Amino acid sequence: MHELAICHGLLDELMALATQRAANRVLSVQLCVGPLAGVEATALRQAFTLVAAGTVAEGAELTIDQRVVRLRCDQCGCEADAPHINHLTCPSCGSWRTTVLEGAELLLTRVELETPADLPGRAAREPQATPRPN
Repeated sequence: MHELAICHGLLDELMALATQRAANRVLSVQLCVGPLAGVEATALRQAFTLVAAGTVAEGAELTIDQRVVRLRCDQCGCEADAPHINHLTCPSCGSWRTTVLEGAELLLTRVELETPADLPGRAAREPQATPRPN
């Protein structure tokens, strides 16, 4: 299950971001995944829950935006969505000489962090300037 290895790498990135931004925890994570990335969304969600347990990412919402495969035909120049991930021929001319433009990506696109400034009542605990009497 390589989704587990992917989640370990993802967690490393989330921990680095949380440290860099002095965040208390990760609230949500958004990934963009193409069908040719070889990632199963359900397995990825389960692996993320396991890997995130006991870390700043525990309980974070994982959103996976699944993309389509987009091709450009090297023969006729047509750009179109592939009819199926196992059928990467040009829908216009039928040529098998195509280039995948989208659909193989696995990208971290958004992370929402909770920082100390985001916590309720935090502003009231910050040192306030005391007015001086005239």
